Amino acid sequence: MLPTPPTELQQELDTAVKLAREAGALLLSHLARGITVEHKTSAEDTVTAADREASALIVAGLKAAFPGDGLLSEEETDTPENQRERLGRERVWIVDPIDGTNDFIRGSSDFSVSIGLAVGGEPMLGVVFAPASGELFAGVAGTGGTGTGVTKNGERMGVGTRSGGTNDPFVVAISGTEYKRELHLHNLPGMKPSGSIALKLARIAAGEADATFTMSPRSEWDIAAGHALLRASGGELLRRDGLPIRYNQPSPHIEQGIVGGQPDALVWLTAELAARALPTAHLGLEESALAWASLPRADQAALAGHGGVNVRHAGGQTLALLVVNPATRTVERAEGDAFHLSRLTRDVVRALGPLVPGPLNEQLQGPHGG
Repeated sequence: MLPTPPTELQQELDTAVKLAREAGALLLSHLARGITVEHKTSAEDTVTAADREASALIVAGLKAAFPGDGLLSEEETDTPENQRERLGRERVWIVDPIDGTNDFIRGSSDFSVSIGLAVGGEPMLGVVFAPASGELFAGVAGTGGTGTGVTKNGERMGVGTRSGGTNDPFVVAISGTEYKRELHLHNLPGMKPSGSIALKLARIAAGEADATFTMSPRSEWDIAAGHALLRASGGELLRRDGLPIRYNQPSPHIEQGIVGGQPDALVWLTAELAARALPTAHLGLEESALAWASLPRADQAALAGHGGVNVRHAGGQTLALLVVNPATRTVERAEGDAFHLSRLTRDVVRALGPLVPGPLNEQLQGPHGG
């Protein structure tokens, strides 16, 4: 079944815009009266009452308007019942009530409300609202990826507009956290650190930057709306191995880092990342994946068919290996450079939850390591 044409999604777009604005107003009210911070899997993985209340507002509004659609929100438990229901739906709303919660907590303006609609696994509609700055991006992708373009605060931004002149370097919007931790050590040109990935993608779609990438994996709710906006503007978002991203999967966590942008910038950035051998994680590694070749031959033979192989790799080499029992989350092997192992452990914990050190891995730092 082909995705729904853009002209048939006006009600959906109007509803998502309305709910994003309402959720944004709620978030600003929380900022005005103070925020209580909680932690999920680690000190970096934060949540607030504002996240939960904004999620409840958006989910209730979508259920009322489109009762036949599936729903996936970062702050709503994806119970087995909900998973079965959404996996059986052609249309699924994918919501992040606050993308960039740490920025929200710090009082930075670099957070957003992200509401996306996937149809048949494809990102088709996106609304990203930055409440602190008042920027609202909206767009609908068409069949085959291209769409109607993107609006910012109601103004049409065009399709594939360059952020600068034709002779200017590409602007690469990157994670501020990844920049502080390791990207500052690399000489990739044009890097511009910031917070919310949804907002990065929206700004690329609107021509305010050209491309983006991550080292760590992201989840569907982080990127669904921004991905739809990119496609509406003629751009694309891919996994770091170049394969497409599909939505409404049994596990809503993308297995590896991502790379995206407008076509010419995406081609350039993909080549630059390969030339500089910039790392990325690959979680749940299978033998069919390109990253499987980064494992030593002995490990390829020993780990074939194992469901919990996780690596951080670059330049065809494994930098860190974490093998986890999928049923018990017990660490069976933890090897590699200490820095890269701490990064990989963080990525696995975010996807699976806290790990249980095995008898040979008591030194593993778990979710707070690195």
